[in-house]
Amino acid sequence: MKIPFYIIILLFALASCQASADKRANQIDSLPLAHIPHLPDREIYHEAVKEYVNANLVNNNFSGGILVAKNGVIVYEEYAGYKDFRSKDSLTAETPVHIASTTKTITAMAVLKLVEQGKLKLDDTLNSFFPQLAYEGITIKMLLSHRTGLPNYLYYFEKNKWDKKKMITNQDVLESLYKKQPGGSGRPGRNFNYNNTNYVLLATLIEKVSGLTYADFLKNEIFDPLKMKHTYVYDMHTAALATPSFNWDGSFWALDEFDLTYGDKNIYSTPRDLLKWDQALSSGRVLNATLLDSAYTPLSNERPSIHNYGLGWRLLLLKNGKKVIYHHGRWHGFNSIFARLPEENATIIILGNRFNRRIYEARDMYDIFGDYSGKGPWIKSNHNQTKNSSLSKKA
Repeated sequence: MKIPFYIIILLFALASCQASADKRANQIDSLPLAHIPHLPDREIYHEAVKEYVNANLVNNNFSGGILVAKNGVIVYEEYAGYKDFRSKDSLTAETPVHIASTTKTITAMAVLKLVEQGKLKLDDTLNSFFPQLAYEGITIKMLLSHRTGLPNYLYYFEKNKWDKKKMITNQDVLESLYKKQPGGSGRPGRNFNYNNTNYVLLATLIEKVSGLTYADFLKNEIFDPLKMKHTYVYDMHTAALATPSFNWDGSFWALDEFDLTYGDKNIYSTPRDLLKWDQALSSGRVLNATLLDSAYTPLSNERPSIHNYGLGWRLLLLKNGKKVIYHHGRWHGFNSIFARLPEENATIIILGNRFNRRIYEARDMYDIFGDYSGKGPWIKSNHNQTKNSSLSKKA
């Protein structure tokens, strides 16, 4: 069959536009992103983010990686500083950085993966898996949503004068709850109390139910399928390769006795790998829609607030209907931000290895994509005025 000439011209034009868009979008090989033929105003988004980053981070002792995407298309990506300030090794897109408590989002989704596989139920009690525990009535859902009333191991180990020359493990945390039975913050389900013990126990539960180590389960179920090649769980086998962290003045931040516990922290990753994670979640490649929606549902409603917590995710619920699904993290000199603006399909990822509080102020970038401050979306009011943006005044 002979194809009409105008059809050939149309196909050629579409192919050219696609190639041009792909080039502008700076996509990464094997990144499982949505098929986006064109992103309107990509360059304007880029300039707006660039202006903010230059004024507030890159020129203020930032060391780490920054990636901002819209509709799965990278609109801004930057790497600055050093992997190691002692040797002056450059930090690159392939440098894994400790994501601190942002780890909890991955631990939570791994638990929901076991729920999806029929190996767990959210209403199962912790005692049914660890019968030696004296703490009764705690469900898996309560662990995920920080509503257990359990004591925080980071505090009671220090209070009980643990030998700081000995590294604490997840098993040590479990044994301490068996034997010491330290008091908690209240009865299960009563209120929200952010607590690292919950996620150490969830990681230990993953191991008990799956028969695999936490590291191997994540590798098999998440990291390898999503081609997150630079993401891993820190342990004694990977310690020698791990990126170190530094204080604000560039001095080395030494490890301590808490550096081997995992589930609440101890995943290392890169902004590009976390974008793969973000896109896989939003496209249903990790969990079915019902389970994912339950993770994004606010569960701490005893006090009216725009701040809430779901299953492994912090939630910002603004009065104008806007919603932010996010998690921050800090461990030693590491700071992390992972934020998703679902209405605008925008993602902000920042990982730092030199302590810098300004990283958390990146929430000011939300307004580049929509009305998150009540002033209206920046991108519309400043469409042709990126160089005069009020964002730079936040420096």
